[in-house]
Amino acid sequence: MPISYKKLFDLMARKGIKKFDLRKWGLSPTIVDRLVKDNNVNTSTISTLCKILDCQPGDIMEYVDDEQDGE
Repeated sequence: MPISYKKLFDLMARKGIKKFDLRKWGLSPTIVDRLVKDNNVNTSTISTLCKILDCQPGDIMEYVDDEQDGE
């Protein structure tokens, strides 16, 4: 996938937030699973995460070139 959410989970770990905690803020288990698997999520999910973590989208996601993935 061209979008990676590794930065999201690194930031969550630094702030002491677990994946389960995201449910308290209205994110469904399906959405959390999509993030774990680097699948597409909608912009309202990104907005919610930024509000929860007090950050910008670039702090939780990054573009990863598919061609570089295989190297």
